[in-house]
Amino acid sequence: MTPRAGDYDAIGRVVAAAFGSSAEAQLVEAVRSSPNYIAELSLVAEEEGHIIGHVMVSYAVLHDGDTVHRIMHLSPLAVAPGYQTRGIGSALVREVTARVDALDEPFVVLEGSPQFYGRLGFEYSVPYGIFLTLPSWAQPEAAQILRLTNYDRSLKGRVVYPPAFDNLSEH
Repeated sequence: MTPRAGDYDAIGRVVAAAFGSSAEAQLVEAVRSSPNYIAELSLVAEEEGHIIGHVMVSYAVLHDGDTVHRIMHLSPLAVAPGYQTRGIGSALVREVTARVDALDEPFVVLEGSPQFYGRLGFEYSVPYGIFLTLPSWAQPEAAQILRLTNYDRSLKGRVVYPPAFDNLSEH
């Protein structure tokens, strides 16, 4: 379900708890306040009226020499610690990527666990010519892509995160 303005504090608490840091909660707010925000691609999971999960897909850009393409970037995905390993995060990712596919976008990129996201159809992006700048602690395979129905193999280049990500350390 798409969050309402009254859900924003609860989303911030879930994201901060899931990551053990307020930086990612601040990222959600920064993206939400930016022109890269796509309201219909921000989703929450609820249980008994309480928000227990959140995911968002926003715009990023792909630089291929002098050519710039607008693309879709999933970040962050968060599930409250007491609700993890119940399939909530997977359900959120499946729903939001289905919505992106319905918009006829060619793919979604992210940085994340190859084991988790691989189960959801994401693949290492480099063989497809899509490069993400990763934090120093991340394995190279954390750069991932989900090719959608209208995948265009001619789209290649380096992902440039929007300014909202500038304050996220080590991103």
